[in-house]
Amino acid sequence: MAAVRISSRSGLPSLLLYLGIGIAMGQDGFFDVKFDNAELTQVIGYAALVVILAEGGLGTKWKEIKPALPAAVVLSLVGVGVSVGVTAAGAHYLVGLEWRQALIIGAVVSSTDAAAVFSVLRKVPLPARITGVLEAESGFNDAPVVILVVAFSTVGPVDHWYVLVGEIALELAIGAALGIAVGWLGSYGLRHVALPASGLYPIAVMAIAVSAYAAGAMLHGSGFLAVYLAAMILGNAKLPHWPATRGFADGLGWLAQIGMFVLLGLLVTPHDLIDDFWPAVVVGLVLTVVARPLEVFISLAPFRLPWQEKALMSWAGLRGAVPIILATIPMVSGIEGSTRVFNIVFVLVVVYTLIQGPTLPWLAKALKIADDPSETADLGIESAPLERLRGHLLSVAIPAKSKMHGVEVGELRLPAGAAVTLVVRDGKSFVPAPSTVLRRGDELLVVATDPVRDATEARLRAIGEGGKLAGWLGTGGNAADEALAGPNVANALKAVKKLGRTDDHGKNEGRSARNAKAHH
Repeated sequence: MAAVRISSRSGLPSLLLYLGIGIAMGQDGFFDVKFDNAELTQVIGYAALVVILAEGGLGTKWKEIKPALPAAVVLSLVGVGVSVGVTAAGAHYLVGLEWRQALIIGAVVSSTDAAAVFSVLRKVPLPARITGVLEAESGFNDAPVVILVVAFSTVGPVDHWYVLVGEIALELAIGAALGIAVGWLGSYGLRHVALPASGLYPIAVMAIAVSAYAAGAMLHGSGFLAVYLAAMILGNAKLPHWPATRGFADGLGWLAQIGMFVLLGLLVTPHDLIDDFWPAVVVGLVLTVVARPLEVFISLAPFRLPWQEKALMSWAGLRGAVPIILATIPMVSGIEGSTRVFNIVFVLVVVYTLIQGPTLPWLAKALKIADDPSETADLGIESAPLERLRGHLLSVAIPAKSKMHGVEVGELRLPAGAAVTLVVRDGKSFVPAPSTVLRRGDELLVVATDPVRDATEARLRAIGEGGKLAGWLGTGGNAADEALAGPNVANALKAVKKLGRTDDHGKNEGRSARNAKAHH
């Protein structure tokens, strides 16, 4: 916990402090703990990666990632191929590694870590299209990278490249199909079957995500892709008790990272890293300055993104837990020189995280692509099903920058079948009147029947983003507003929008529409 606090203050990714704790406990450290079980490290590392990917998927917002999905997919497939080829060539010709070792290193370090990226960018908000690409890339590229590392680490000759590409495509297709199926079935079940205790929902969500990984692995698909997609579907399904579930998953993610990095620090022998320090620096330089920029600019060429955004994404290819875990695969497989591969990867991740991490916020500001930090915050809405009453209890938290501040309860215009039953303000609760003005920091309890539960949440989010005029001025919630207003008012609204408000006739029509809607 202290390491988390220190890392948040320093701006450095927390993985460095966890690795330092492990090194201090291990050989050449203060406690001289002897640990060299690479197989156990790999097993625990895989388990931790499943939890970390599940936590990342649960926190991925579909509306942000959807526009970036095509670019992220291309970057995760074509980009990985470019990165592996360029990095492997540099490791072979500049460092003198054999081709198998060079290909393993090239594949291992081609996986990026979104957690490391966003931990140093928390104070520099970026446009959603950049964060969407980086986040989706980190979730998607683990799967092909794992397949490549396993293929290169298999004793014996590697199959023809087109056979390998076909195997990767098949495993990714199986993993994607299973992840989507498990995620959809799990979310459907949790939304329609009320569990006897609220504390069971976080456990159920994580169990469903882990089941997606298990199904993918057992059916020879990509379990990592399956767990990420299943978690992403669950995270966007508006499940009951969602804030508690999100906090539970976040805590598990921290626990997995701490345990995994400490274990990796125990596995490494510090005095063995000295001979491989400069080879790691050279390979990292090729990866950071040549391979990653080529990967980004080639993969994203069809998407016509500004060069500034491509430059930032090139520098934001931070490596974290995944490469070090994957570096244990050749050790377990008994590949010659696998210990040296592990040492090079370990040094590369540490050194270039120290270089790239602190400079990322500076680069984002220098390129002038930091987003407006005053962007409206989303409402925090938690839903609890009332199964026997055929309804839902929505707990709504109004953040500081929400446009729901200053709106009267009556101006929410919730659908029939929904009502604000309680307001909690400054630690005191009261039953609101229609004229009660909502304030930032308020918490609302809204009761909604089954048929209008989704429309109620959509309306609340629209008000939070567009204020009391949401739906009138194109600020969100149009569909919900038209459904609430009825056909006559909806048609009047459409007529006003079509004609415009530049002449007297348009102004009169607008007044008629507003009066009709207020009367309704």
